Amino acid sequence: MKINLKNGIDKLIFGMKQNDVIAIYGKPTKNYNDEDDNVIFVYNNLKIRMTFYKDEELRLGYLVASSPNLELFGIKIIAKKITEIKKDLAQKGIVKFTQEEFDTFENYFNEENWIIFQTEFDEVVKFEIGAIINNKDEFEWKFKK
Repeated sequence: MKINLKNGIDKLIFGMKQNDVIAIYGKPTKNYNDEDDNVIFVYNNLKIRMTFYKDEELRLGYLVASSPNLELFGIKIIAKKITEIKKDLAQKGIVKFTQEEFDTFENYFNEENWIIFQTEFDEVVKFEIGAIINNKDEFEWKFKK
């Protein structure tokens, strides 16, 4: 599953509606509304969670994934050491990360691409990517029908 920075993962493109996703991947394993009334789709087989924002006409705006098949720039990221990933990303010009720690987990956030690598024991266990928000404080939807 290829990570497409600023666009999504695999065939998932920020701005899609629920029906667009269902047309590609079928019905989700589970779907529910979160505390903000956003719609959440979960696909166990893909190891991915999708958020469709209520305030944005239920467009796909956020993805959380832990599939061992996730690739960024052709490199598998799950279970890889964060130091190796940061070294690989530096070669692509992605060097600025904000680091947060809680319990045994650490998050490495890159705002420019709105991505988070969550690690435990120095290995990536989860990846998050969100739709880009421009300087007008608006989402940059990439999906065009």
